[in-house]
Amino acid sequence: MTKLDKTVARETVYICVWELILSVLMQAIYLAVGLWSNKVLFGNLISAYFAVFNFLLMGMTVQNALKMEEKDARHAMRFSQSARMLMLFLAAGTGVYFCDPIASVLPLFFPRIAVGFRPFIGKKNASLNEEEQKSDNN
Repeated sequence: MTKLDKTVARETVYICVWELILSVLMQAIYLAVGLWSNKVLFGNLISAYFAVFNFLLMGMTVQNALKMEEKDARHAMRFSQSARMLMLFLAAGTGVYFCDPIASVLPLFFPRIAVGFRPFIGKKNASLNEEEQKSDNN
């Protein structure tokens, strides 16, 4: 097993933070509307865990695929995508059956929202890194 790349770890933490923020927001909305229950909480927790785990597995697969031949990498990526999709369907199905359906499915889409905001946050970090590099060179 290979060591986890710093970029994969950093991006997984980024997804995890967004998952937490959006989950807290969703819980607050359920509470404000008066529909909050333990089923909402557990559905959210199950789906949030699997959403972050899915992202981590995807990152690890890409990390490992970069070291493979093109044909092997393509097969590894396809297999990983199929296995991860099956995992997400099982997690969502379990959450829908035992917990609140919306709270069990919605957190699976939070990583997509986080990825959508990444370019805006990345620009800020990139400009900070450029300023640090300029100050180091002087």
